[in-house]
Amino acid sequence: MSSAFKPGGEMLCVTDLHAFYGESHILHGIDLQVNRGELITLLGRNGSGRSTTLKAILGLVGKRTGSIMFNGNEVTRMQPHTIARLGIGYCPEERGIFAGLSTEENLMLAPVVASGGMTLDEIYTVFPNLLERRNSPGTRLSGGEQQMLAMARILRTGAKVLLLDEITEGLAPVIVKKLGEVIRLLKSRGYTIVLVEQNFRFAAPLADRHYVLEHGHVVMTVQKSELEARTGDLHDLLGV
Repeated sequence: MSSAFKPGGEMLCVTDLHAFYGESHILHGIDLQVNRGELITLLGRNGSGRSTTLKAILGLVGKRTGSIMFNGNEVTRMQPHTIARLGIGYCPEERGIFAGLSTEENLMLAPVVASGGMTLDEIYTVFPNLLERRNSPGTRLSGGEQQMLAMARILRTGAKVLLLDEITEGLAPVIVKKLGEVIRLLKSRGYTIVLVEQNFRFAAPLADRHYVLEHGHVVMTVQKSELEARTGDLHDLLGV
């Protein structure tokens, strides 16, 4: 099994994915596909199963069944740390910043899993706020700075697939705009991105394809080219 990223084609393919927390059956047969360099969104109301889908891909649920193919490897029976080392970076909603460590120490924590990760200098170019705060402890960072740090931390690792969970939640519009610019930059550099997002206005212009979840099912798939024609249907499902 190789973690080298093969050029072209499919990066992530999820088929009939079911996920459980204890006795609770959360995902009921999720199907989705992400090609190399694509950005897809998982949209839906709270409780629809979007964040659980990301966690299930990484094995961070009690039990999962179905198939998850990542870069040509079946990962459903792998442990989370093994999956991460294949080149998947996860930015959880709770961010996971270590309060007692400086910004730069937080950045250096994650192991390098593949070549081609960003250097510290590159990260500081993309996130100049973090350069200014590199010696500040995590407790001193604003919510926006913590979110930037959580994203930046996985860019050092060499991961080429990014699972981003609610990165704009509770942030000021100026920070949301900056995160949108960063995501466009990452996409231009060939990263493959799965974005869980409540902010449809933020997600809509970024994505190649939208998957709408409801009660653990994919109830609608909308290609970028169909977005204008189907915006009304999306608004009805999302309640926006």
